[in-house]
Amino acid sequence: MHIESLVRMANQIGDFFDAMPDHAQALEGIAVHIKKFWDPRMRRELLAHMDQGGAIGLSPVVFEALGRHREMLA
Repeated sequence: MHIESLVRMANQIGDFFDAMPDHAQALEGIAVHIKKFWDPRMRRELLAHMDQGGAIGLSPVVFEALGRHREMLA
C-alpha cells in the first residue's frame, strides 16, 4: 500500500478520535483502532515512515499517538 494512503487513513482516524475531550483517551483510541483493524504490514509501513522522518503528512495527534503507543503497534 502506498504510504500516502496509509497517512490519509491514519489522519481520518485521528480526526475522529481528536474530537474526544480527553486527549490521552483520544491517543489511545487512535492506537487501539489501528492495532485492531490494520494489517501488521500496514502498521510496520507507517511506523517505518515515522522512523524515516515521516511526520510529513501525519496530523500532530496521530504522530503523538503512534509515538506514545508504538510498542502496542509494533
